[in-house]
Amino acid sequence: MSYCYSDMPSPVGTLTLIARADALVGVLWENELAGRVNLTPRQRDDRQPVLLEARRQLTQYFAGERQQFSLPLAFMGTPFQQAVWAELVLIPFGETRSYREIAERIGKPRAVRAVGAANGKNPLSIVAPCHRVIGSNGKLTGFAGGLEAKAMLLALESRHGFTLSA
Repeated sequence: MSYCYSDMPSPVGTLTLIARADALVGVLWENELAGRVNLTPRQRDDRQPVLLEARRQLTQYFAGERQQFSLPLAFMGTPFQQAVWAELVLIPFGETRSYREIAERIGKPRAVRAVGAANGKNPLSIVAPCHRVIGSNGKLTGFAGGLEAKAMLLALESRHGFTLSA
């Protein structure tokens, strides 16, 4: 399968938006670790409709004008990863969940570490808000975009009702 992509500047660095014909499949980081997400081969297409809409909605999000994304998504991963990522999409703007809470919500309460690993492989950062997943102790934990980007995203949401201690 081949994918198209477009780059987008953002407050957290350049994001690479990736789509197949009918759905967004990736929002990757400027400092993306090789092999974290494999969505290749890719061809640049700055006019692909799904990518244009993703760019528009992300721009609104960063401007504080959007709290929920309405994009066609296609998660490319194992059934377990897809269950975790689908749960991420359900975390409301301005709220957080722990890895343990995600494990419980997908019916795998003992799979906390596996949830963490799946979260780390989330190909749709920001749109499937893995930045809203924190440690059980309320602390920020690993994030593909870096902890500084995670803190920045949570701070953006805090200006609109989010409290990190929640």
